[in-house]
Amino acid sequence: MTTVSPFARSNAFDEIVPAREQTIEEMYSVPESFLEIEVRNPQTHGFGRKMYTDYEVVCKTNIPAFKLRHSLVRRRYSDFEAFRDILEHESTRVNIPPLPGKVFTNRFSDEVIETRREGLERFLCVVAGHPLLQTGSKVLCAFLQDPAWDKSQWV
Repeated sequence: MTTVSPFARSNAFDEIVPAREQTIEEMYSVPESFLEIEVRNPQTHGFGRKMYTDYEVVCKTNIPAFKLRHSLVRRRYSDFEAFRDILEHESTRVNIPPLPGKVFTNRFSDEVIETRREGLERFLCVVAGHPLLQTGSKVLCAFLQDPAWDKSQWV
């Protein structure tokens, strides 16, 4: 007697539901719900010890919890830190991923800024992609879409 693994590939589904080609409309129509986030266009401001870099955060979505379908805001790394802390307190059931680490040397070099930009984009995509946060977090929508976002409103 041969045992079949419960994970073995089966053709049973193919026999029940015959394969059908997708239509052009299905291939190119807007998905039922989508959320695209991009962190781009880093800009460094100030001089000496007052220097900082901020990033443009672009959000495109059709998820009803978000007030705007397309938004563009600028955020500093310290804004991301405050946002993450607020999110951790607001959403105790969700494990919030870490931000890219602090950099203490050459923090304004193109390479460091680009590495941080990539890390911030990854962080936002993971956080915003979480179904509980998409629908249940007030701070998420505000951080992504409100140009006047201020951490003091959330503490």
